Amino acid sequence: MDRERAWQRLRQTAHPLWSLTVLRRTRPIGDNWGWDRGTPIDRFYIEAFLDRHRRDIQGRVVEVKDALYTRRFGEGVTKSDVLDIDPANARATVHADLAAAATVPSGSFDCVILTQTLQFVFDVRAALAHLHRILTPGGVVLTTVPTLSRVIAPGSEEGTDYWRFTPAACAELFGAAFGAQNVLVEPLGNVLAGVAFLHGLAAEEVPARKLERHDPEFPLVVAVRAVKRSPGIR
Repeated sequence: MDRERAWQRLRQTAHPLWSLTVLRRTRPIGDNWGWDRGTPIDRFYIEAFLDRHRRDIQGRVVEVKDALYTRRFGEGVTKSDVLDIDPANARATVHADLAAAATVPSGSFDCVILTQTLQFVFDVRAALAHLHRILTPGGVVLTTVPTLSRVIAPGSEEGTDYWRFTPAACAELFGAAFGAQNVLVEPLGNVLAGVAFLHGLAAEEVPARKLERHDPEFPLVVAVRAVKRSPGIR
């Protein structure tokens, strides 16, 4: 038993996350968000959030860039669409800028999946107004945004990186568009998750029990569930 404890302690000490040398580095351990090592740590929270709200992913669903999460978490999806501003995206069935989406008919979708996207939209208020408009009454938008992340390099294919969001900002922005009583804001993550994410480590390299602790003062991701209520319903 003593030898097993000693070996476990050695493994933890040797692990990059637990080494004090990590805090002395001026460059990250990995430079690909953790994709090259496993599952990026922000995705740990994003996917858990979508899993908790999978019943909302039904009917006519639209997702940004591709339909990965619609396929993975959807229940009773009758039509799956993909929205992208990039006309070269062959997977996209709807081409529009979220902040100027007048061409998308009102009441088109029962659910919008919008993960890690709003930081690339300069006019966030306009985007939220369009999201509210294109939902059916009772429709739901499931959104995640970064509180902490490295800056995307200018000119990258992801787009221009403008914003980081706090829980308070999400409550104000979504509350103005959907009504405060129709918005659930969840700060997810903690300081350890933030450090590991910035270093490009993967979720598989961090004990799950550490990631599952949520500290509202040190979120990595903010998740938002917002519902478009039917007229006359509060």
